[in-house]
Amino acid sequence: MSGTTTVDGGTAAGYEPASETSAGAGSGGRRARREAEQHTGDRGGRLAALLVFLLPSAAALALILRRIGHRQLWRDEHATWWAATLSFHDLSQLIRSIDVVFTPYYVLMHFWVSLAGDSPTAMRIPGALAMASSAGLLALLGRRLFTTQTGLLAGFLFAVVPTVTRYGQEIRPYAFAVAAVLLSTLLLARALEQPGFKVWVGYTLTVPMIGWSHLASLAVLGAHVVMVLMARRSGDRIVGWAFAAAGIVGLCFVIPMAIQGSGQSGQIAWNNPVTKDLVDFPKNLFGSWAVAAPVMALGALGLFFAGRRALPLAVWIVLPPLATYVTASKLHLFLPRYLLFTAPAWVLLAAVAVCRIAGPVAGPKAGTGAAARRGFGWVLAAAAVAGLAWQALPGIRETRENALGEPDFHGAAQFIEAGQRKGDGIVFSGALAERRAMDYELRDDKGRPRDVLMYRTPQELGSFGAAECPRPAKCLANADRLWLVSTTFDGQPLSGMPKATATAVERGFRVVKTRKLDSLTLVLFEKSAKAATGDTSGKKDDAAQRKIHT
Repeated sequence: MSGTTTVDGGTAAGYEPASETSAGAGSGGRRARREAEQHTGDRGGRLAALLVFLLPSAAALALILRRIGHRQLWRDEHATWWAATLSFHDLSQLIRSIDVVFTPYYVLMHFWVSLAGDSPTAMRIPGALAMASSAGLLALLGRRLFTTQTGLLAGFLFAVVPTVTRYGQEIRPYAFAVAAVLLSTLLLARALEQPGFKVWVGYTLTVPMIGWSHLASLAVLGAHVVMVLMARRSGDRIVGWAFAAAGIVGLCFVIPMAIQGSGQSGQIAWNNPVTKDLVDFPKNLFGSWAVAAPVMALGALGLFFAGRRALPLAVWIVLPPLATYVTASKLHLFLPRYLLFTAPAWVLLAAVAVCRIAGPVAGPKAGTGAAARRGFGWVLAAAAVAGLAWQALPGIRETRENALGEPDFHGAAQFIEAGQRKGDGIVFSGALAERRAMDYELRDDKGRPRDVLMYRTPQELGSFGAAECPRPAKCLANADRLWLVSTTFDGQPLSGMPKATATAVERGFRVVKTRKLDSLTLVLFEKSAKAATGDTSGKKDDAAQRKIHT
């Protein structure tokens, strides 16, 4: 393995030798590496690295924090809240049947919610910090693989991608997956350049972090294998053994969870992508075609300028979507948010293409050239960020609004709290986890309506859902009024209930008030001896057929 040329205070990746004479693991290679490291230190490498990390991170965090608590939680976020607020005993019961692969994230969120509370803003802060850090980590990776200019441009471009804001505000582990992948890749690049026990231990620790954040993210290890193989071909005789040891040890902490999770794959069995999903993948990965098109076009061009770094980056962007799409019928993992960790590689390649205009970005001469040309490169980089930010603004604004087709549970809770009486009951109709959503929205209301149809709690079942009363007429008998929260879309609020339950409601209650909200109908019933007119219990609930955010 070789030493590398210092570029703008950084160093090029070690899996591409700076010269033939320094290649290999002999004394010449070690001497060249020491000289490069000393030269890097003389130029204030640590301070430069800190700035390269902080500036893009600050930009990303500013975009993510804006109106972070404005958007309502959606179903998956409600699931995170529910799991995070369980006792460890109840959480252990839950993960035996569902979401075992998210256990580390749920444990983290349990401690965070205990400390910071469960408001939308509070619960979104960890993801915001993880995603903002990802922009800085990408900048550091770009600096190490190419030049400081390339790294900074990549970090700022990544900060303005709409899905960075979207999933930086998501109470799910996708931001952590992106950060773990970038940290792991950065440490591997450093280990290949400046091998040592500490850096390999650090890399080893990041492998389970990738798997714990999301199993699909482990596909990035394919790119890591390519990086290691290239280092071996350059003469490094030890790197293969070090990588194998790191991978084996790291995966030992993931494989048991993955094996148990394979038996729970039925929970995402609904995810069976078709050709249209593959066609729309770029738009959904970046948040809009206006952003996806220029980033991917420049990224494809960047492959021609990335030198030997092009191959691992190409594997990073191609292998995960291809592997998950081909295996979608079995593993059901082809979803843009599961594959968000591939976006940084596209952005880095786009930055390479832009910076190449100002001079070499790979090889011994990376970052060199006349001062005027380097200055032009910085102007061009700033223009690229401004241009992409302009293209991204509509998408960023959209990410801060409620997800497509998600019901207005917060509005329903406000109406219930304004009109509820002591002894009211609440019932649910639909297929969009209405009970859990209203449980969150009414969590601080001590006088909230009683869930009269709950027969067994989710904690008792070790599930996210409850079991409803097998004799609904008897369970409804003690309620004088009922609030029905319905997400059916056929105009029949009761059609999402079991037939026996809908019949009991119609026979025992009359409609007093109906309120239409976004993708939700709120109905207030009062007890009546007279049966309600218009039997809707035979209607089929079409909530699962609606176009909604998934």
